[in-house]
Amino acid sequence: MSVARMDVAPPRTPEFAETGLAGGWEPAVLLGATLALVAFGLVNLHSASAFLAERQGLPDTFYVFRQAMGVGVGLMVMGVTARMPYGWWGALAWPLIAAIWAALVFMALPWTLAWAPEINGARRWLNVGVTLQPSEFAKLAIIVWTAHLAVKKQNSFRSLSRGLLPFLLIWGALLVPILLQPDLSTAFVVGMLGALTVFVAGARIGHFAFLAVILSPLMLAQLGSGFRQDRLMAFQDLSAHTGAAGYQVHQSLIALGSGGVAGVGFGEGRQKFGFLPEPHNDFIFSMIGEEWGLMGVASLLVLYFVMVVVGFRIARRAPDLFGQLLAIGASNLIALHAVLHMGVGLGVLPPTGLSLPLVSYGRSNLLVVMAAVGILIAVARAAPAASPHPREAV
Repeated sequence: MSVARMDVAPPRTPEFAETGLAGGWEPAVLLGATLALVAFGLVNLHSASAFLAERQGLPDTFYVFRQAMGVGVGLMVMGVTARMPYGWWGALAWPLIAAIWAALVFMALPWTLAWAPEINGARRWLNVGVTLQPSEFAKLAIIVWTAHLAVKKQNSFRSLSRGLLPFLLIWGALLVPILLQPDLSTAFVVGMLGALTVFVAGARIGHFAFLAVILSPLMLAQLGSGFRQDRLMAFQDLSAHTGAAGYQVHQSLIALGSGGVAGVGFGEGRQKFGFLPEPHNDFIFSMIGEEWGLMGVASLLVLYFVMVVVGFRIARRAPDLFGQLLAIGASNLIALHAVLHMGVGLGVLPPTGLSLPLVSYGRSNLLVVMAAVGILIAVARAAPAASPHPREAV
């Protein structure tokens, strides 16, 4: 007796996607905005860093060439993360967070100065043949790990001990070595990325409020001593501290004010000639405002706005909670960096030393942001196709 064959395909293991973007307009727009920011960043990086490089006895193309090499690697990283099924990140969550934690602890040890030298009073860079900043990669690790655990903790968020506490333990283990570098601004961003991800997943706002009250003395102690206290005092009254802790922001505002509507012209800025500190990194936004004016600043705002809005749209269309949380975390990474960097340049936030995504010099941050863009494309690739007849959709 013969048995009828069932024409049902067996479930397939997720594989690397072939060439091409996902369906829909979102990945194409996201990729276009990313490449526009990268290209704009390279052009302005040369203008911002040429004088600095020559003053250091280096070729005027030194920084832009190194950044261009980072862009090449970043494009490969983005290609891999865009083609990789985003569900694989769940299996990588614990190894990734453990590797970053080990690197951060290694840098904090007193006998590892040969690999993690002190630069400008901080140990933030790890030299292993190439120079990396592990705290930058911690931002991506915290998003992936938090999203992974949040999916498993869906039924436990009403309890502080079983819901939020496990996250706090791992976040704390990651944040302590970052604070020891010291790097309060990066620790703040890493903590915010984790908190925003778990809040979207369903954590109770009352638990966060309770923790804020508990941790506020520690935060006040961090902000109320040393150079951080000086910066806060300068932020409160910039006019009285233009030559001390407020010098950076004062020069930044001069640069932005000089730009006017159309800017002084590409390459014609004056603040980068020894007046504006870190014009190629921490204050590249101000340098762009001087040379490109309001129109250049507005263009940056539009590109970042497009990236974040498209990222949230991809999150809304994600096929599951893990994909949604990954996309939200990647979008928050871009948004937080852009807002904090530009806020410092405009003098509405105290100096933080954070990069402008895809524009500032800094290859570690560049790689992390481009990896995040690739994750967004991967989530968009997995989104169910829109029904051509919405009313008939079931």
